[in-house]
Amino acid sequence: MAAIKGGRSVDTTMGLTPLEGLVMGTRSGDLDPSILQILADHEGMAPQDLDELLNKKSGLQGLCGDNDMRQVLQRMEAGECRAEMALAVYTYRIKTYIGAYMACLGHVDALVFTAGIGENAPVVRERSCQGLQALGIEIDTQRNRERADGVREVSGADSRVKVLVVPTNEELRLAQETRRVIGEQPEKV
Repeated sequence: MAAIKGGRSVDTTMGLTPLEGLVMGTRSGDLDPSILQILADHEGMAPQDLDELLNKKSGLQGLCGDNDMRQVLQRMEAGECRAEMALAVYTYRIKTYIGAYMACLGHVDALVFTAGIGENAPVVRERSCQGLQALGIEIDTQRNRERADGVREVSGADSRVKVLVVPTNEELRLAQETRRVIGEQPEKV
């Protein structure tokens, strides 16, 4: 997740590593640093074990045993409590960052959901924005659940902040950046 001001990123949920920030498929996201010492003392975990736990066995995987949001949502719809809890934690964390970034930016024109989950999981968008009406964010449930190609607005009629779903094309962007970098290389003699 990133905060963009004037077309430039001014903050991101990732720190030195992607472990900081949002709950991910297998990564814990933000946590109290003291948990490392507690796990070392009470569970006898070595630094490499802690790294493995936080990066590969936490997040959605640690919360419900599945790191793929599609599977988490299917299990949640089937009534599994752990999958419901995983979704609740996941969307709560998104919501807290939305609020934090809005406070830092001072003014927000649009909230953009993108990439795999952002584009394809209406329930994640809905729950991430639930209760944010005081911040000017409302989702139109009908528009949010409709499938459509291209950029689409899913804001509610009273939303002061536009809520958008923007498809990604990471392969194209990588190819463009590669071409740009290769084109800037000095000729070898």
